[in-house]
Amino acid sequence: AAFASLYFGQKFAPPPPATPPPVSSAVVKSVDATTGAAVVPGAPASAPGTGSPAFTAVAKEAPAAAVTTLENDYITVHFTNFGGAIRDVALRKFPAELGHPQPYVFNAVHTDPMLAFVDFPGLDRNTGFELVSSTPTEVVFRAVFGSQLEVTRRYTLVATPLAKSDDTHDPYQLRHETTFRNLTDQPVSVARFALSLGTTAPVSDSAYGQQVSTGYSDGKSQTFTPRSKLDGGSGFFGLGASEARSTLTNGAALTWASIDNQFFVSILTPDQPGVGLITNRVKLLPALADDQHNAYGLAGAAQFDVKPLAAHGESKLALNFYVGPKEYRRLSNSNVFKTDQDKVMQFGFFKFFSQILLTLMTWVHKWLPNWGLAIIVATLLLKIIFLPFTLAASRSAKRMQKIQPEMQAVREKFKDNPQKLQAATMELFKKHKVNPLGGCIPILITMPFFFGFFQMLRSAAELRFSPFLWAPDLASADTVAHLFGLPINIMPILMGATTVISMRLTPQPSVDNAQAKMMKFMPWIMTLFCYSFPCSLALYSTINGLFTIGQQLVINRMKDAGDVASPAGMALEDAAALAGKPMKNVTPKKKKK
Repeated sequence: AAFASLYFGQKFAPPPPATPPPVSSAVVKSVDATTGAAVVPGAPASAPGTGSPAFTAVAKEAPAAAVTTLENDYITVHFTNFGGAIRDVALRKFPAELGHPQPYVFNAVHTDPMLAFVDFPGLDRNTGFELVSSTPTEVVFRAVFGSQLEVTRRYTLVATPLAKSDDTHDPYQLRHETTFRNLTDQPVSVARFALSLGTTAPVSDSAYGQQVSTGYSDGKSQTFTPRSKLDGGSGFFGLGASEARSTLTNGAALTWASIDNQFFVSILTPDQPGVGLITNRVKLLPALADDQHNAYGLAGAAQFDVKPLAAHGESKLALNFYVGPKEYRRLSNSNVFKTDQDKVMQFGFFKFFSQILLTLMTWVHKWLPNWGLAIIVATLLLKIIFLPFTLAASRSAKRMQKIQPEMQAVREKFKDNPQKLQAATMELFKKHKVNPLGGCIPILITMPFFFGFFQMLRSAAELRFSPFLWAPDLASADTVAHLFGLPINIMPILMGATTVISMRLTPQPSVDNAQAKMMKFMPWIMTLFCYSFPCSLALYSTINGLFTIGQQLVINRMKDAGDVASPAGMALEDAAALAGKPMKNVTPKKKKK
């Protein structure tokens, strides 16, 4: 898997060069024009990082780094004294690879430790911090910058399992405080600096550029930057072509900032808003070719300003830092997270339907421990809820099919008079109690949930590595074999078969040949569209199709008492009367004996 290659490639890479000594005495001072205070230099505004113009390089592990650990039942947090920050976080509930117990490690390959100062010589990843104290729940680091500034970094983690009734804490979340203390008799201002959010890599070879992104909220709206925005490309037939770039900076008041891949995310939530977000495109392994799609990940850093420090004064930056799965039920807990932090799921336009599906599936999963069964039951519950609407639509489609000969006769009679044709057609609909849009209702109901389910699958960590029947992972394709190099995926094939049968059983009122052909090709198009997608999407569609088949078999055998069908001649006379043009010889002549 991609993660294993990245991890072991980094592990067995050649030894890194010696770490440069920390900058402690050679401090370049400037004076703040407003306060008159000495300014301690920090990160540049754009924090370009190192590497070529097209990407940022990953960092080498300091050979003398000392690692300190905090852990609970959910995560193991490894701290490094170089930068006084979080080297990586192992998610104990989530394996890195299917069938292997080793946990997934967030920030395993990185440009900076998480919450490290970025490009801040004297305080960044090359600076050795002193370990002041370490307990099972807290780690404290300390460093002195240029004999002027004492920087203390404190991390706290809930170490005991949380009770189910406790919804005010989250086991994946740490509390962090960085305290700046002025050691001089003069005022000091700390220039703008950035704290690392971590580095993310695609979780699989089939992941694409939108599934690795950074994001932030200004309290009103959320903005996300996918890796594809920095990848560049040739565009659509040359339109929108762009060059790959290494860095993108967004200036905004950050109420939170994040970096994520398909299933996992880190979220920094400061007590006081930040001032910007830096996104860097990262080459994950030097050995990978530059043109390989998943050779790149992203690194993010949140920018902050702190108040000027009076003589012997201090200033504090406090924040919460979440590193864990993208679980909607967890991130939507407003007692722990801000009310909009669940937007990191990036459900998109169909977020309402995604939230309904995921909430319903999660509720069902409490009673059925298998996520495949939860999908089936949730689908059936939705079908039952919308059954009255689909029954009405099916009856309308059946009536529409019955009156096709009469509609064709009306079209022929008034083909040169569109206004009278419309009036006669509406009268025909009214007489037979037909809703012309009724046949569209099942599609209008089903399609938003289909796309909502698709959007939800992009980021629901619950389905990752969840088995069902022959599928070992509901979050990926259920490939059982290969034929001439092509994968054989069973669930999309079943989905296509149920769609074909359902369409053949459903009345098709249209007499337009082009439209009829398009409807016949639709199941094949949808099968190809979903063939390589997660099989849970095909499972949802298959169960939906099977229910529709059973429902349509019942409807086709039901008598429709509301259809007041009449001979074609009478219907045409009524339509002609409404159109203001008497009809002649519309009654079929009797055949001579």
